[in-house]
Amino acid sequence: MLIRFTIEQRHLTDQAGKPVRDDPAAVSFHTCDAENVDDAVRLFVTNRHGEVIGNVLKFPGFHAVATVRDVDGVYTLQVSPSSSQNIVPIKG
Repeated sequence: MLIRFTIEQRHLTDQAGKPVRDDPAAVSFHTCDAENVDDAVRLFVTNRHGEVIGNVLKFPGFHAVATVRDVDGVYTLQVSPSSSQNIVPIKG
């Protein structure tokens, strides 16, 4: 069974390592279909060629927070379920 997750991506630093402040583009929202919160984080990070810094903090109810680095800088991910319905992947 797949669960649809909402991932809030909040940039902390830019490519030069400077803090990102007062930029509306610093926060974005994405969706990801995965079997669990670990897979949602892994898929999101892998698709963006990033790496998790430290540990993924998991909370009850399929919630998680992770710090990630990629070519665009460092950001946090807040992952939470947006649907508990069964999602059937489209086979092509």
